[in-house]
Amino acid sequence: MPSYNSNIAYITISAGAGGDDAKDWAKMLFRMYQKYADKKNWKKRLINENTVEIKGENAYKRLKDESGVHRLVRISPFDSKRLRHTSFALVEVLPEVEGIEAGIPQEDLKVEFFRSSAPGGQNVNKVETAVRAIHLPTGLKAGAQTERSQSANRERAVKLLKAKLAKLLEERKEKEISNLRVKVEPDWGHEIRSYVLHPYKMVKDHETKKKSGKVEEFLGGDIDILFKKKK
Repeated sequence: MPSYNSNIAYITISAGAGGDDAKDWAKMLFRMYQKYADKKNWKKRLINENTVEIKGENAYKRLKDESGVHRLVRISPFDSKRLRHTSFALVEVLPEVEGIEAGIPQEDLKVEFFRSSAPGGQNVNKVETAVRAIHLPTGLKAGAQTERSQSANRERAVKLLKAKLAKLLEERKEKEISNLRVKVEPDWGHEIRSYVLHPYKMVKDHETKKKSGKVEEFLGGDIDILFKKKK
């Protein structure tokens, strides 16, 4: 069985339903968790444009319950009529995993290479140093592009993919990665937390039932406002 490092967390954020608002919402959450790491004096390192590695005492143990769908309600900055919009983003928190290398069949692993992109989509390397690792049976993907060499990015991408597979093994109570044959699709229908900026301000955790009107402080990295260990 894989072993976990509770001091390292990989946070990946993907935009869900909501178009430009959802993409902006994913970026807001990405900044929120980085600000939280700064407040904790934890180290952070960008893996790709939507994944950050955070290192600190019990970082994964603290952040693992952030995994799930996060919903935002606000006046859209992208709507000329200034209407209220709802958007969604998926937060994935994974630990660093060891001990499952031998369980991944080579024929199930696809590795793609492409040019690293800077914010705005500009290519920053003339060679294809960015890497995307794909587990073909499940469709799970992981990428890395911030390392200077292709081999280093490949190592990071595969490591992150293994973490995703380990989590799926745990959820399905399987012992072998070769048993994971069904493609996984994210479920956008069950948000774990809501953030409302209009017509009132409130952040609410749907699992612990805790809520606070300090939503702007929360988005600024003070996420311990709602922190409570789940039973």
